Amino acid sequence: MRKRIVILGAGESGVGSAILAQKNGADVFVSDFGEIKSNYKQKLDNHKILWEEKKHTEGLILDADEIIKSPGIPEKVHIVKAALEKGIPVISEIEYASRYTNAFKICITGSNGKTTTTMLIYHILKSAGLNVGLAGNVGKSWAQQVAEENFDYYVIELSSFQLDGMINFKAEIAILMNVTPDHLDRYDGMQGYTNSKFRILQNQTNKDFFIYCADDVVTKTEVAKRKIEANKLPFSLKESYSEGAHIENETIKIKYQSNELIMSIHDLALKGQHNTYNSMAAGIAAQVLKIRKDNIRESLSNFQGVEHRLEPVLKVHGIEFINDSKATNVNSTWYALESVSNNLIWIAGGIDKGNDYSILEELVRKKVKAIICLGKDNAKIHNAFGHIVETIIDVQSASEAVKTAYYLARKDDSVLLSPACASFDLFDNYEDRGNQFKKAVREL
Repeated sequence: MRKRIVILGAGESGVGSAILAQKNGADVFVSDFGEIKSNYKQKLDNHKILWEEKKHTEGLILDADEIIKSPGIPEKVHIVKAALEKGIPVISEIEYASRYTNAFKICITGSNGKTTTTMLIYHILKSAGLNVGLAGNVGKSWAQQVAEENFDYYVIELSSFQLDGMINFKAEIAILMNVTPDHLDRYDGMQGYTNSKFRILQNQTNKDFFIYCADDVVTKTEVAKRKIEANKLPFSLKESYSEGAHIENETIKIKYQSNELIMSIHDLALKGQHNTYNSMAAGIAAQVLKIRKDNIRESLSNFQGVEHRLEPVLKVHGIEFINDSKATNVNSTWYALESVSNNLIWIAGGIDKGNDYSILEELVRKKVKAIICLGKDNAKIHNAFGHIVETIIDVQSASEAVKTAYYLARKDDSVLLSPACASFDLFDNYEDRGNQFKKAVREL
């Protein structure tokens, strides 16, 4: 009997899963409650995979042997609950793809910094000549790469939603950047979200590695109370450790076994405290993989950065425009506000994920002269900053946000898009939001 696999969600993750399931001889059906993008329809049609959009036909879904759910679909939606009640296993693309590859997996999670760290590790491994793929929250679907490529290593960025659907999956190197409040609309409080992040350690043995930020309060507390099998390699700006990474007199020291790599923080391509953490985490992973020190140093000093993360767009009449659309939580935005030295026009807003804006208050007081709210419901931002910032303006499009910011800014000011919110009220995703922002800036 052919196994029947149903895939919920026909984005990058869902379509990749469908291709891998079909390759492994399953009877595959894809269902999306929204509209499927034309390029994904084309892919499914090319593979002769059946699909439906704008509905979930229960009869076709609930006769599955197994369901692969896209990370964007919450557990609490009706069709997922119905499947679980019927005893149908519901897993993630990452769990499914891991069954069909023996590649070495370096997995990165955290509330902030995970994309930059993922791209940095990928850059180091690729520059060192390793046969490596990039997957998870970035790059192409991991399942599709497992179906069509043959990589020896994968660098995989994992969101908490992807981690939730993983049972037997194991990371050979697990990296946890930090745990700060995010997605609290989908979790039962902060501990629920924290437990989700710590799933990156599941199934690890004493042959595996756990790289983590020892300066992050939540992480440090959890590490102290959990029994962790993997080899622990902390990184810190405040303390030194016998193995891992720390700073001494503006020099990064990365130690693993008897190997030590030393590099000035001024030679790092990425500036700012948060990027020092990202570089340390990437450097430790590279040391574990025994990549030559020269390769690691060179890669850390020539890395180009990540699109939509503190990405300089243009200067227009002395006004600098910065795209940080990837900042979908308050902590990411804190780093962005902290890293810009000029006076700021701050573009914020979108779908609030249970945000507490109080941690931004001091920076906003010090740096922000006007706030432009880009979202359908901006009441929370008005309430949080109305008593600090005189000018708060509501807009409904990226183009309107950019024009308004340009009108309010003066020479040597910066305009920063760093929303601290999800993008789905007005945009397809944070990339769409960032691209529309960049287009509007270029049209000035």
